[in-house]
Amino acid sequence: MLKYSAILFDVDGTLIDSAPGILHTLEEVFHTMGVDTTNVNLRRYLGPPLRKSFGEHFSDKAKIEEAAERYRASYHEKGSHECAVFPGVPEMLRRLKEAGLVLCTATSKPTRVVTPILEEQGLAEYFDFIGGASMDESRDTKTAVVRYVLAQPMMQGKRVLMVGDRNDDMRGAADCGLDAAGALYGYGSREELEPFHPVILAKDCADLADQILHMAE
Repeated sequence: MLKYSAILFDVDGTLIDSAPGILHTLEEVFHTMGVDTTNVNLRRYLGPPLRKSFGEHFSDKAKIEEAAERYRASYHEKGSHECAVFPGVPEMLRRLKEAGLVLCTATSKPTRVVTPILEEQGLAEYFDFIGGASMDESRDTKTAVVRYVLAQPMMQGKRVLMVGDRNDDMRGAADCGLDAAGALYGYGSREELEPFHPVILAKDCADLADQILHMAE
């Protein structure tokens, strides 16, 4: 018997290389709101919730909300199309699905934002449930998103693994009592992920699928 019966996937940096669209949109929003990003490493905002990232530059809650709204409007129009599926993702998802695993997403992108992206990239069909953040602050952390997905009917009684590429993914898994797998091909690093003791560190999608499918109870 496989050790896990359900897998939760982060999206940005785990399934989809969405860096170009995210970075272009962040640059646009910061510029229009008067923030000089010359010495800011915007890549560290790949993955974490929007409000968390904007909170580093705006102390006023209304400004943070304005930045988030500007970002989402622009990202919907342009940035969401500036992405590509990581090599091997469809094959990985197909293998896991054929093995009988329940597949869900657990992403900091709002559900209504990530769903059309997954559809456009041909990945939506592999998922039993597309779980994401809410548009407001009610479900705005990775931990809250993971809890939301775990509460879904198809997840009851399942042995669950969380797959992601950033420390937010590892922390969300730990907060919910789940094992985690780290995608080293994403936006994080071994140094960022190892302190959370992931049960898997995968160099690519084929490696990730191999390790999941060879872990038995």
